[in-house]
Amino acid sequence: MARNKYPEVTEERILDAAQRLFLEQGYENTTIQDIVDELGGLTKGAVYHHFKSKEEIMDAVGDRMFFENNPFEEVRKRTDLNGLEKLREAIRLNQSDTARTSMTIQSIPLTRSPRILMGMVDANRRILTPYFRELLEEGNRDGSLHTEYARELSELLPLLTSLWLLPSVFPATKEEMKRKFLFLGDMLERMGVPLFDDTIRPLVDDFFDRIPEEPAT
Repeated sequence: MARNKYPEVTEERILDAAQRLFLEQGYENTTIQDIVDELGGLTKGAVYHHFKSKEEIMDAVGDRMFFENNPFEEVRKRTDLNGLEKLREAIRLNQSDTARTSMTIQSIPLTRSPRILMGMVDANRRILTPYFRELLEEGNRDGSLHTEYARELSELLPLLTSLWLLPSVFPATKEEMKRKFLFLGDMLERMGVPLFDDTIRPLVDDFFDRIPEEPAT
């Protein structure tokens, strides 16, 4: 069999098909065979050559969606916003991306996997923490923020907003998740970072309302 000279092209085709199917019919209702059928000419073995599991495909789809429409890079070039406004706008852009938030909600059950969970922690540390720290320090310099804990908050924020608010990690009802969000906003404001305003709260409430209730344990 001839070797594929362009494996990255094949991977992109797999991710394109998977993303389309996940958004149209849901992650749980999509099988590897469904993805193979969308590709035409690729075998199931070829898919598994690039991705070990459907979980890994979902993980790669989520990463690609973030980097293709990275809200932090979008606000970075804005000269009309101060540090606080850039932080708020990044959150608004992220929560307004309906395709990505849909994929995030679908991926919540996957976080029961220790491998997926540790991958999230690593990605938060490597990718999100530097973005948060850059904007927190910019806010301190321009006077829109007043915190002594820019480094610490840049490490803590990704963990709280991703892991602590996950019902698969810390079981909670929708109302309890909303209360956690209010707590997080109050805590940040007391630390000189009044991040969540009236334009962000409805977006976050809508996100929580779309998360399926966790079964009682």
